[in-house]
Parts: sequence; structure tokens; C-alpha cells
Amino acid sequence: MPFMTSLDIDALWKDMSPCLKRYISGRVSDSSIAEDILQETFLKAHSQIDTLRDIHSLQSWIYRIARNTIIDHYRSTKPMSELPEVLVAPPPEDGDVVDELIPCVQSMVHKLPEKYRLAIILTEYEGMTQKEMGEKLGLSLSGAKSRAQRAREKLKTMLIQCCHFELDGHGGVISYERRAPSIPCH
Repeated sequence: MPFMTSLDIDALWKDMSPCLKRYISGRVSDSSIAEDILQETFLKAHSQIDTLRDIHSLQSWIYRIARNTIIDHYRSTKPMSELPEVLVAPPPEDGDVVDELIPCVQSMVHKLPEKYRLAIILTEYEGMTQKEMGEKLGLSLSGAKSRAQRAREKLKTMLIQCCHFELDGHGGVISYERRAPSIPCH
């Protein structure tokens, strides 16, 4: 820690403050707030100087303090909104939507090309991991992952062509509507 005693904060301020202020101003729109963050950055650097392990990383260390101070500023000014009384939409009254879709999805799975149909059946219906599916079908792990992903994408495309879905905040289906009666669902 011998370099810490020889570190001149005034010289450091003089050398770094113009560039550091430009850095902060590029991330904060109000110039007075940018000035406050600049001063707070140097105060933190001065009070935490004993945590600096290498004088050669001084500049990056100060920029890291500035970045964290900017983040702290935005966190403290983030507007808080009240949570709604009900966080999740209530289930539809006319039964479970997912249960209604099961026969349609099963029919679509059976219309997939065989290699994709097997991937869906083995991973989604039989609960195999992608690694187990790959071993069973003679695929590498990356090949099995690719096949499962493509199978899900093909099934998703078929579902989207058939119906318009309304999803909750977690991606669960809360309702659906057939796009056109002429598009067969199953």
C-alpha cells in the first residue's frame, strides 16, 4: 500500500474529472445531477482508496465507481407504482383453456414430420431429457437440442396459424380464439 500515500487526489481530480464528467453526462441527462455524481464518485474513490490493489488499474477502478454511482442514482429515482389487487388474471369461467387445447395440440403433434414428432413425444410427453432423447435417437447433445427446439418452433407455428392466444404475465394461455373456421385445428 505504499502508493496510496503518494496518491494526490487533487491531481487525480484535475486529470480525470473532464473525461469522467463526459462519461457521466452521456448517461445522465441533467448536468447538475452529472456534477453531483462526479463529486460522489471522487468521494467514494477517496474513502475506498485502500481497496485499490493495483495503481495501474486506478482509472478503470474509478470508472467502475462512476458506473455504479450512476446505477445507484437511477435505482433511487425509479418511480414506484402500486401493485394491482390481482396479480394474475382469474381463470376463465368456462373451464380450463389448456384442457380445451390438448386434443388440438395432440393432433398437430401427429402432423409434424416424424423426426420432430418423436422429439416432442419423447421430451414433452415421455419426460426424457434432451440428452436421453439424443442417445435414444443416435444424436449428439447439440443435435438433440436443435431437433427439440425446431420441433417446438414448428408446433408453435402451427398453433399460431390456427389460433390467436392471449397470455398472462408468465406466458400461460388464458384465452384463445380460432383465426378462421376454415383452418383445421385437428
